[in-house]
Formats: sequence, C-alpha cells, structure tokens
Amino acid sequence: MRSASRFLVVAAIAIVAALLLDSWVWTHVADPAVYDHGLGRMLRTMGFLPFWLAAAVALWLANGGRRSALLLALVPTVGGAIDEVLKLLIRRERPGLHHGAYVFRSFSDRPMSSTDFGLPSSEAVVAFSAAWILCRLYPRAWPVWLALAAGCAITRLLAQAHFLSDVTVGAVVGYAIAAVAWRQWQEVRPVAR
Repeated sequence: MRSASRFLVVAAIAIVAALLLDSWVWTHVADPAVYDHGLGRMLRTMGFLPFWLAAAVALWLANGGRRSALLLALVPTVGGAIDEVLKLLIRRERPGLHHGAYVFRSFSDRPMSSTDFGLPSSEAVVAFSAAWILCRLYPRAWPVWLALAAGCAITRLLAQAHFLSDVTVGAVVGYAIAAVAWRQWQEVRPVAR
C-alpha cells in the first residue's frame, strides 16, 4: 500500500510539472526531421506494438521463457487498449492541430473515434509498459529499457506530435499496467530468479 501511495504522489507531481511545461516544450523542443534519421526511426519503433510482439516471440524461441514472453506480449497490448479507452474519455487533441493550444473534442463529435487525440500518447504507453515489464523481468538492464522508452517519448515531442504531458501520462499509465500485471502474475505463478 505504501508503494502505491508513493507512486500516486510521484505520478501526480510529474503530470502537474509536465502540464506546466507543455507550452514551453512544444514551442522550444522541436525537430520536425527527427524521423529522417535512423536513431529517431529506431526510437519511435519502441512505441510500435508489433515490435514488442515480435520481441516476445523471439524471447520465447530463444530461451523457452514462455512466461516472460507472454508478459512482454501482453503488457504492451493491454497498454495500447487502455490508451485507446483513455483517449476516448479525455478527448484532448494533438497540439499540432491547434498551434500548441489545449483543445478538447466534444463527446458528440465522433464519440468512438480516437483519431487526432494525443492524451495519452499511444507510443509512450506501449514503449513504457514494455520497458517497465522488462525492468521487472531483467532488472540489471533497467537503464537500457527506460532509455529506449524515454527516447521514444522524446521523438514524439521533437516531432511536435504530442505535449510533454501526453508522454508523461503515457509513462505513468505504462508503469501502472506493468505493476498490476507483475503483481497478478506473481500471485498466479511466481517467476523463478
């Protein structure tokens, strides 16, 4: 219970700080050509669900780690699904559509379409949910997992496709999904270390 309270406090502080910085970051942190370079394209791939599904298959084939592979496939998939529901509920449009202003679409306007919604960032949710579960599965490599996810989020800021708060909420949602999945998985089948 204490760790959940600590998570909520840290998450709230991070989201409020991101909201306060949204306008400045959107205006000053930009590189529209970010995806013209190999590094930018590679980092964006971290937020592409089929990448993680392929990685899960490779993990399963490489060492027979069916449980680890299942978690790596399941957590980002659930993250992507939850992201779509959150977008439909929050309904904040992408910053580029409105020159960096917050605009929320009415519930009466395309109620079941998340097209052009930015909060939370789908790429950030997928990348961070995968990174956070990998941190639990392979904790010694945590700097690599989180650097890849953060890199994906940064490319979304550079491309001006998202606000800082979009990717911050994505990271928080990804962490929460991975934590719940890990706790549930441990209760059902403890992972041998």
